[in-house]
Amino acid sequence: MATLILVRHGRSTANTAGLLAGWTPGVALDERGAAQAAGLPGRLAGVPLAAVVSSPLQRCLETLQPLLDARPGIEVRTDERIGECHYGDWSGRKLAELADEPLMAVVQQHPSAAVFPGGESMRAMQTRAVEAVREWNARVEEEHGEDAVFVMCSHGDVIKSLVADALGMHLDLFQRIHVDPCSVTAIRYTRLRPFVLRLGDTGDLGGLAPRESGGGATGVVGGGAGAP
Repeated sequence: MATLILVRHGRSTANTAGLLAGWTPGVALDERGAAQAAGLPGRLAGVPLAAVVSSPLQRCLETLQPLLDARPGIEVRTDERIGECHYGDWSGRKLAELADEPLMAVVQQHPSAAVFPGGESMRAMQTRAVEAVREWNARVEEEHGEDAVFVMCSHGDVIKSLVADALGMHLDLFQRIHVDPCSVTAIRYTRLRPFVLRLGDTGDLGGLAPRESGGGATGVVGGGAGAP
């Protein structure tokens, strides 16, 4: 099936302020985040993109804007299912303050049991995001073929939960995964299993372009030779 490139939004004003933004409106990229976003078109220059999908939140749309400017033929489509976790009453609060909340230990050690007050559970977040990815994969493949590549811009916890699903990991282990702002995680979904091609990559992404030989990743004995 199609290859999914997951981009975490660039560094935001909430990141630098140490706030848990959630769905709080008006959270934009900071100066560094804008610079990270500006570098995204160059990093993806060698990769043909069939579609671009985004969380509806401002920081994700701002991250994608330079890429859209560089590829005027592509229109961004938003999907709330890949939006940030609904943190409820925790939204907008300082992370340092939240560290003392008893629920934070659950979020870190047993996230599948975590339900944010006035918000959603982490299990619900993962479920909606996985459903969105599966549906978009099928749609992109149907419209553009099995070697198509598409981009989704989302958020740290959402991306980590998608990686956990792709790796067959329980959600309780997803905090072991780390993705930096504006990093790229690539997953190719095949009929039988997904393959994680990049995880939190902040460098060149030309190796994600479809190979002339076609086909998807397989479990190459020895690990394979990498990008040509």
